[in-house]
Formats: sequence, structure tokens, C-alpha cells
Amino acid sequence: MGRGKLRIYLGAAPGVGKTYAMLAEAHRRVERGTDCAVAFIEHHGRPRTEVLLHGLETVPRRTLDHRGTSFTEMDVDAVLARRPAVALVDELAHTNVPGSRNPKRWQDVEELLAAGIDVVSTVNIQHLESLGDVVESITGVRQQETVPDEVVRRADQIELVDMSPQALRRRMAHGNVYKPDKVDAALSNYFRPGNLTALRELALLWTADRVDEYLRQYRGEHNIRSTWQARERIVVGLTGGPEGRTLIRRATRLAEKGAGGEVLAVYISRSDGLTSASPKELAVQRTLVEDLGGTFHHVVGDDIPDALLDFARGVNATQIVLGSSRRRSWQYVLGPGVGQTVARESGPDLDVHIVTHGEVAKGRGLPVARGARLGRARIIGGWLVGVAAPVLLALALTHTDADLGLANDMLLFLALTVASALLGGFLPALASAAVGSLLLNWFFTPPIHRITVADPMNIVAIAVFFGVAMAVASVVDLAARRTHQAARLRAESEVLSYLAGSVLRGETSLDALLERVRETFSMESVALLERAGGTEPWTHAATVGPHPARRPEDADVDMPVGDHLALALSGRVLPAEDRRVLGAFAAQAAVVLDRQRLVGEAEEARKLAEGNKIRTSLLAAVSHDLRTPLAGIKASVSSLRSDDVEWSEEDRAELLEGIEAGADRLDHLVGNLLDMSRLQTGTVTPLIRAVDLDEVVPMALGGVPDGSAEADVPETLPMVEVDKGLLERAVANIVENAVKYSPDGVPVAVAASALGDRVELRVVDRGPGVPDESKDGIFEPFQRFGDAPRGSGVGLGLAVARGFVEAMGGTISAEDTPGGGLTMVLTLRAAPGGAPPPADLPAHAVT
Repeated sequence: MGRGKLRIYLGAAPGVGKTYAMLAEAHRRVERGTDCAVAFIEHHGRPRTEVLLHGLETVPRRTLDHRGTSFTEMDVDAVLARRPAVALVDELAHTNVPGSRNPKRWQDVEELLAAGIDVVSTVNIQHLESLGDVVESITGVRQQETVPDEVVRRADQIELVDMSPQALRRRMAHGNVYKPDKVDAALSNYFRPGNLTALRELALLWTADRVDEYLRQYRGEHNIRSTWQARERIVVGLTGGPEGRTLIRRATRLAEKGAGGEVLAVYISRSDGLTSASPKELAVQRTLVEDLGGTFHHVVGDDIPDALLDFARGVNATQIVLGSSRRRSWQYVLGPGVGQTVARESGPDLDVHIVTHGEVAKGRGLPVARGARLGRARIIGGWLVGVAAPVLLALALTHTDADLGLANDMLLFLALTVASALLGGFLPALASAAVGSLLLNWFFTPPIHRITVADPMNIVAIAVFFGVAMAVASVVDLAARRTHQAARLRAESEVLSYLAGSVLRGETSLDALLERVRETFSMESVALLERAGGTEPWTHAATVGPHPARRPEDADVDMPVGDHLALALSGRVLPAEDRRVLGAFAAQAAVVLDRQRLVGEAEEARKLAEGNKIRTSLLAAVSHDLRTPLAGIKASVSSLRSDDVEWSEEDRAELLEGIEAGADRLDHLVGNLLDMSRLQTGTVTPLIRAVDLDEVVPMALGGVPDGSAEADVPETLPMVEVDKGLLERAVANIVENAVKYSPDGVPVAVAASALGDRVELRVVDRGPGVPDESKDGIFEPFQRFGDAPRGSGVGLGLAVARGFVEAMGGTISAEDTPGGGLTMVLTLRAAPGGAPPPADLPAHAVT
């Protein structure tokens, strides 16, 4: 039992006509013989909507008592027991009365869909969960009843019920929406023109996003590579701080305003590990961006602005979204910050958005993990604090009258030694201890300004100071090294976890894996090289990035995988400690390459199995369908040759007509078999040239009875690039199939039209139609649909038609005919320079 299909009427506000449209659709389906039932409809006392309930079967509701009041809700059990083909369920976002089967009505609908019942429902844009905050800011009203966006997005069909704010307010004023005593309050509050306009814009944008999803699916199914519209690609710069969630949501809203927008969140870490963020927060942000349809990337780069701009330009981004700096005001003396630098260096090809958030100017805080690979600035700072600062401290203490005592002086110099260890590591701290000891001896230990020490106790004090300074510096440096090792191990575990997850998920995208290698190690390009033997030249199995290495020795880093595979990275030389992780990537790349080849071999095996299946079907067809006309021909010939019967002229003519009909039918069957054989062996070579459809279609209709098909092919259509003979055979097969299933007296319509650089030929019949799940199967060889009698053909007509059309670079698909039946759509390439003249359109269109 398959899952039912969901159709949703989406509106911007109450009263636009969603329920009315749903009931009208139900009446249309009932007229076509569809079993429809009203599971729950709320007409709110609107007379025009209530009238449409007449003639529709209504499933009784369930009565529930809550706090002394009776309520009625949809009876899910009754609907499941009635089991209509289509159930009408109003107000998808409704919250059920406590005690109901499910808390929300959309959960009731999910049960109906799981039971195989098609559902038609309604919902307003303000009830979508993701738009709750936006709707509240527009109308001032918080919607308590909401439905998850994913429930609506999964609908098989979404139809926008649109109405201008002025028209909706007129409907309300006439009493068609609310009772007269509520109209004035509604018009002056929720239904203000500005509110309705904003809600209408939300509905149109949300629906446009859904339409774009359908468009991307259509382009993928039809292998359309040409650009139809611009695409926004937005890069979000993350620091690992809590403001990242705000930036991701803001970028997603920007992307939704453009057609096909894409969000790429990127976290850039320095190679020294000093900017490592909270793994938990990054995991939350990764999940958030993926839930919103974007992608998460981790890039290594020592210069954050340059790395961000390089990444943005590398993915052809159009916009960058950054958060306002979390640095405090005094920290700007250290530099302008990432946001200002990116905005200054982005150039005219990138728009930079600086987004405010709740963490502005609150300080960055200490990083979660700090590495011990100290940058150049840190090392210089450590030497300045360790060497210059003790000298300045000694001058300050000797030029003041305060006498702090030798113990306090030592503590001050010890503090500088610890600071130098924190900044620059062990060597600056060692120098600081040595300089501090000398300064203490020279300026603060009697005799003053001499290296000698008069009091033995002071000698002990200076020695203890030096020892303590060295111990503190050693401990600080060791802690930094251990922290660095922990940070590296954490990074390695993340990478290895990704690789293990990709193995478990069965991911087979080699390009995606190499792209991950490039991002992880901040490389310009990565190539997987292979060769057949030890002396054979290297070839590219897969590459990402510009100018990949052609040989392992040409790369900055190479990682061999066995004798005949190598991973080559170009961009920079990696430290030896990174090669362990790189080796794991290389091993996984080899596994993915083998898996892809196994998939290819499996596909070849499938084709062989399919060929065997076709041969088996061919034997069955020869044993029955081909023998049937032969048997008829043989019987007629034997009768004519018989000397026992004296045939009249009418009988003789009838037998000869049967022989001719059987021969024609046999010729048609053998022709289709030969055509299918040519397609299976790949020997169909179309001769493409510019052809007029009005020359081909009449010839294709010559094989069907007069009056069974009508053609409408305008002479103004552009010429199409096809093989005339193949197109004629394809159209003839399709028309013959349509005539076979079309009712008596109802001709098949053959119409053509131009759409941009394509021409569509539509063959429309009014037969029984084909269910959606069977539309692809009718193009398979040796397939008969429904109750087609044996002997009516071997089921190759549509398979041959699709093969011929695709061999000419076109497509063929099946659609439902409005009102019942099947429409076959042939899409062909228009010849260059053959566009039709623009049609004369009226100045005002009336719908």
C-alpha cells in the first residue's frame, strides 16, 4: 500500500478563498468519478462556502467534552474506516481538543496519508512555524497554532490562493468573511492594508521558493545545463561564538529572497590552533545550517580575512555575512578587525553584510583550546615582556622613593617572567629570569651597582627567584604543549569521525571527499592519481581545485596508496604530523574509487540482465503475438486454396482483406522489434537537420483511421533539429497508442507550441489515464498497461518512441490530461534562428 498524496491550498490570510477552492476541486473530482469525502470542513458560517458542501459526503465528527463544553473534531478512526480515495481536511495547523487521537491536526493528516488516502487541506502562511516571529512583528499577534514547515514542504502539490488586500477588505466589508459585528474590529486591526500586503509578500516568496525546488528537480530530470536565472550564493563567516546562529538565520532569509539561493557557512581556524572554538557550539551551528538547507565548511588559514575572501571567491559567492565584532573598544587599537578588513578588500564583486547581534562588544573570551604553536607576534611579545619589561620595571623602581623591599621586588620581576612564558614560551621566560636576576643583584641587593652580594641570605633569595621562575616557565610551556596536542587530537578525531561516518553512510562521491581534503589542509588543489603499471604514466582519477598535479613528484605533498594510486596535494608543504590524517583520507579515497567502479560494473551487469529479460520477453512475444497474425494469414490462405468450398466474391475479398491486415500487423510488429534491437545495440545514428513539424505530423497520422486524430501544428512554429524519419516513427507509435485507448468517437488531439528554445508536441487522449506510479513503466519494453488484450502488440511502441526521441536529444514524458486521460509530451530542440514571431497579446489580460 503506497502513501497518499497531499495537496495544500496556501493563503496569506483568512478569507482569501482556500476552503472554497478546496471544495470546488472536490466537486471536480467527484464529477470525474473520484471517491471524495469531507473529513473536516469549517465554513465559519460563510453561505457561499456552505453551499459547496451540498453533494459531498461528510464523515461524522467526533464529539469531545473539555471543561464543561462540547467540541467536535475530525474522527480519524471513522475516516480510516470509510477509507475514501480523497479526504478533505480543513485548517491543517489546528490544535485538537485535549483527549483527541493526536495533539495537532497535521498529525491526523499524516495518519491518513500513511494509510494511502490522498488528502486535500488548507493553511495560511502565518501558521508556518519558521515565520512565527516575522508574522508577530508585522501584525502584533503571536500565532499559537502552527505547523512545521517540513510538513507543508513535503506536500505533493501546493497551490497559492491569492487575493489583493483591497479585494479581501471588500469581501470582509460585504460580510463574506466575518459576521457584521466583527468586521470593523478586524479591518482596523489584523486586516490593515499594510499587514495584508506584508503577509501576501511572505506567501508569494515562500511559494516561489517551493516553485524553485520543483524547477531544480525538473532541470535535473531533463538534464538541462543552460542557465535560466541568476543564483545568489551567500557565505557566512563563523567564529564559533554564540552569534553564529543569528548570522546563519539572517543569511538564510537573504538567500530565500533570491531564486535558488545557497548558504555556505565557513569556520576558519589558524594553523597554530589559537582560535579553536567550542566543538559543541560548532556542532550546533553545523546542524542548524544543514537543517536550513545550507552547507558547513572548515578551512585552515593563518590570515582570517584573506582565507575568507579566498573561500568566497573560490565558490563564486555573491555575498558575505559577518557579525559585528565582539571585541571591546580598547581592542581596536590592535587592528581594524576581520569585518572591516573583509569589507575593504572584498572589491566590487562581493557584497558584505555586517549583522548586529546580542554579543556585540562583550569581548571574545578565552578560547576553549589554545595551541602551543606560537605565532610570530606572540613570540616577539614574549621576548619584549621577558627582556625589555624587566629593564623598564627596574628603572621605574629606582626612580621612585617607594622602598618595597627585596621580596616584593622579586615578586614583580617573577610576574614578568610568568607573563613572558604565557606569551612566548620557555626561551623568553628563561631570558626573563636571567635578566631579572641580574637587575635584582645590580639595583636592589647590597652592595648596590655591584655584581657581588654582601649578605648570603640575598644570594639564596636570588637563587630561589631564578629557580622558581624556571619552574613556572617550564610548567606553563608544558601545559601549552599538552593543550596543543589535545587540540590536534581533537581535530584529528573530528576528521576520522567524518571518514568513519562516510563509510557507514555509503557515500560514493569522490569529488566531495577530495574537496574535504582540500578544505581540511587548506590546499589549492587535490588530485587522486592512478596508473596501470609501474612504468605507465599517471592519470587523474579525480581532481578538485585549479591546476592539479599531474605526477606525485610535481605536488607539494604526495601520499601513496598501494603501488598504483597516489594522493597529490598542491598549495603548501604539510608538517610530518599531518600525514597520519592524510593517510586516512588517501585510504578512504581508494575505497571510494573502488566502490564507484563496482557500481559501474553492477550497472553493466544490470544492463546484461535487462538484455536477457528482453530476450526472454522477445521469445514470449514471438511465440504468441507474432504467431497470431501468422495463424490468421495461414488460415485465410488455406481457405482460399481449398477445393472443397466454392467461395463467393465477397468471401474471397474478406479473406484477402484479412491476409492484408495480418501482414500489415506483422510488418508493424517486426518493425518495432527491429527498432528495439537497434536501440539496445546502440546502432541508431540519427541524421539531425532542421525540419518543419507540419511536414512530419501529417505523415505520422497516416497510419491511424480517419477521424481518430486531429492535428493543430501552427505554421509559425520554429523548425526543430531532428531526424525526420525517426521523429515520424516516434509520433506514429505514440498516436497509435493513444488511439488504441481513446474512447470511440473522441479523437486524439495532436498540438504543438514553442517555449523559448524548445518546441513541445503534445498528444492528448481521453482514455482511462495512467496512475503516477506507472507513468515511467509504460515506456519499458514489452509492457502493456491495464487490460490491453493479448495480441494487440508486443508492448514496444512507447519504448521505441522514447529511444528515438532521446537519440535526437529530446525528451518524452507522460502527464495527466485535465478532465481524464493521458498526455504524451515530446520536447524537441528548436533550430537556431528559427524562433517564431511574438504573439499579439492584449493590453489587459482578464482571468
